[in-house]
Amino acid sequence: MTKIFNDPSEFAEEALAGFCDIHSGLVRQVPGGAVRRHRPAKPKVAVLAGGGSGHYPAFAGLIGPGLADGAVVGNIFTSPSAQQAYAVAKAADSGAGVVFTYGNYAGDVMNFGMASERLAAEGIQVDNVLVTDDIASAPPSESEKRRGIAGDFTVFKIMGAAAEAGAELAEVVRLGRKANGLTRTIGSAFHGCTFPGADAPLFALKDKQMGLGLGIHGEPGLFDTDLPSAKELGQEFVTRLLAETPEGAGDRLAVILNGLGSTKHEELFVLWLTVAPLLRESGYTLVQPEVGELVTSLDMAGVSLTITWLDEELEPLWTAPAETPAYRRGNAAVQSGEVSGAETSDAAAAPAAFEASEASREYAARCLSALDAARDSLHAAETKLGDMDAIAGDGDHGRGMVRGIDAATAAAAAAARQGAGAGSVLIAAGDAWADKAGGTSGVLWGAGLRAFGEALGDQVSPDVSQLAAGVAAFTDRITGLGKAAPGDKTMVDALVPFTETLTRLAADGTEPHQAWAAAAVEATVAAQATASLRPLKGRARPLAEKSVGTPDPGATSLAMIFTVMAPSLAGSGQPTPAAATIGQPQGALS
Repeated sequence: MTKIFNDPSEFAEEALAGFCDIHSGLVRQVPGGAVRRHRPAKPKVAVLAGGGSGHYPAFAGLIGPGLADGAVVGNIFTSPSAQQAYAVAKAADSGAGVVFTYGNYAGDVMNFGMASERLAAEGIQVDNVLVTDDIASAPPSESEKRRGIAGDFTVFKIMGAAAEAGAELAEVVRLGRKANGLTRTIGSAFHGCTFPGADAPLFALKDKQMGLGLGIHGEPGLFDTDLPSAKELGQEFVTRLLAETPEGAGDRLAVILNGLGSTKHEELFVLWLTVAPLLRESGYTLVQPEVGELVTSLDMAGVSLTITWLDEELEPLWTAPAETPAYRRGNAAVQSGEVSGAETSDAAAAPAAFEASEASREYAARCLSALDAARDSLHAAETKLGDMDAIAGDGDHGRGMVRGIDAATAAAAAAARQGAGAGSVLIAAGDAWADKAGGTSGVLWGAGLRAFGEALGDQVSPDVSQLAAGVAAFTDRITGLGKAAPGDKTMVDALVPFTETLTRLAADGTEPHQAWAAAAVEATVAAQATASLRPLKGRARPLAEKSVGTPDPGATSLAMIFTVMAPSLAGSGQPTPAAATIGQPQGALS
């Protein structure tokens, strides 16, 4: 799958464009994703599935009558930005409200949440339904922390059918949450997936082993075990799922045996010969089960089993007709007529007019220099950061940071050419970073830079106290959004020591370049120290033990960026190497 590409960084965009072209009778591309080709005959709730690319048929392949009205599509394994979610919602809304539905990942929660706030402020009814079906990712007592994996499909299908039948927004949301509460999934991986352009898969297993409890973003299993026979694997799956039977559940099941990308259908059929009899022997009736690829992970070799306990309310929605590019059930009415709402784009927006002092414009040039240094550093470190992230995550941190900084430097330079001061340059950089990078780190860096810019404004060249106040605003915005604290093994572990040191030294009257350099050393040491921590937030949390011994990539990249920004932002005038050594403390600048 990943042998055919042009520029790897453009793979997701090109794949979406090709998909929309071949399926132009059902879908059309809009900024941020795709929506149904035709508007509904009367207002209906727009069900919008979303997440990163790499999961086809999820998410865009499920657009059509009886299922989704649109899909918000991020980069590979990376949550879409808030702007992308907003744009797709505006294109899909027909007057009855929109509901975003997606797996429970921090970046998705933040970005879809911010898009929802923007839509609600404009008077559009909006809600969110999170999928939390992965039983391996958290115990039953913490089910709200579980990831969404192949159970996404069941929840999307039930919500789509309800909306197609004319249910109002609150009812579609209620049914989606009910379906999620009755859905459980367990999976196993046999081999990792490979990003386009990458030299190796995100993880590898020893011969004749598998990882039980995989994630769909290229994460390995929660623990490795000997590769069982098909009968043994089927028994393992069924036993684990039935052990979590919801209280009061009925005896009719929706069942999905899902391939993750390179597991052959014939292999799934062999596994089905164990799964189906075991479920029937346990007293269950299987209602229109599905065996095939519905939620994949690029070219991962793996399989998952999902069961949803149905009742008289959910079963008709599960069995209702649907017609999408990748999935068909029964005979859904394929719509024709008016093309759905006009495309939304910011391309034609008039250039902003900036009122800035000359001093602030001069400092804006230093902000550009700092961003350029960060860009060079991140490009040099992309592979290393990705390898660190792949230990217990999806391996996309390096690529996501590069996409973010590239967008940020371009937007900042454009704002500076239009006469922006330092604050507006940083705000432009932050907004572009969040929009193009996506994911958790994208939204946090974007929001943080915007807060930094808002604090600096466009009228002054900041002294050390104003610089410290800007960094404090950066930190407050990130901790407020991400809800992480020191010790959670996130970027905050490096950010808080940096901020505290800079604030203390600024109050003592230390020269800006000395204060910033000392803070950067503290951040780098703190980033290294995260190697001993177990992650309590983000995608690495389910693989906490595998993460021990490796520094957090988010903390590492933050310390590296702040280190190389020192000469420009803090004005030491000393050159800084473009790529600070990852995981090594940097000496104080003088």
